[in-house]
Amino acid sequence: MAVAESISKPAARPAIWQKWWKSISIIFESRVATVGMAMVLFWVILALISVFWTPYPPNDSLFTQNLPPNAQNWLGTDHLGRDILSRLMTGTQVILLKTRLPGDAGLAIPGGVAIWGVIGSLILGSFLGLAAGYRGGWWDQSIMQVLDALIAFPVIVLYLVVIAALGQGDLVVILAITVTGAPGVARLVRSLSLDIKTRDYIRAAETRGESTLYIMFREILPNARGPILVDAMLRVGYAIFAIGTLGFLGIGLPPPDPDWGNMVNEARQFIFSNQLAVIWPALAIATLVIGLNLFADGLREELTRYQK
Repeated sequence: MAVAESISKPAARPAIWQKWWKSISIIFESRVATVGMAMVLFWVILALISVFWTPYPPNDSLFTQNLPPNAQNWLGTDHLGRDILSRLMTGTQVILLKTRLPGDAGLAIPGGVAIWGVIGSLILGSFLGLAAGYRGGWWDQSIMQVLDALIAFPVIVLYLVVIAALGQGDLVVILAITVTGAPGVARLVRSLSLDIKTRDYIRAAETRGESTLYIMFREILPNARGPILVDAMLRVGYAIFAIGTLGFLGIGLPPPDPDWGNMVNEARQFIFSNQLAVIWPALAIATLVIGLNLFADGLREELTRYQK
């Protein structure tokens, strides 16, 4: 009798923290993903520290701060005597932690420009890809024709068109990243939708009389989240590189917070007399983008192996 009761007793459900840890532990099974995550966390932690402390004010020169010429600058100074480390730390905030709102009030919302740009492209691209992949017909034809036309334009041209039409600003850069990233996300989601909509549980949902939006966002999208999340990690790296490119051209994020691309642009004129002012911001862009790519590649390999 005791044996029968023990057999019929339902197994205890795992706690929420156990589910989270099981999901996170996949990262540590890949050395590539672990190295990439460490590189990304380095810059995230540096950005969080810069919210409360930087070695010097990022926009003040040594003369303005009334500091001696031999002040302790770990990474050196630029041609105006501004501390490079402080400017790198502050520039990380705009990319990863905060988005400045228009106006002179200095208001900002949580989340960096690169993060919000990728979120915008994911929302727009996922909606268009789901509609094209699941509904098919003229929906698929018209949506993909428009997206193919956008993809035909060079990305930098689309950036210039959006910024020339709306002016400079954090929100404008977010919109530019959204417009240029949405077609790629839509093509990925469409290909996943074409595969998932043939599954039995989609047929069961249609038999129950579920609405189209319910099937798209409650049945198809959750089952496609793995490849979409990996692609989103890669797109954050692309967005950071795009922000640096726009800053180098002088049409990126406006002052006062420093921009890594603009730091390279300003320092390249004095590269023969002060090489460090070019090397450090270029190295910051490279390490953060490479870290995100390594993290996404390692995570994709582990997810593929786990699904098999």
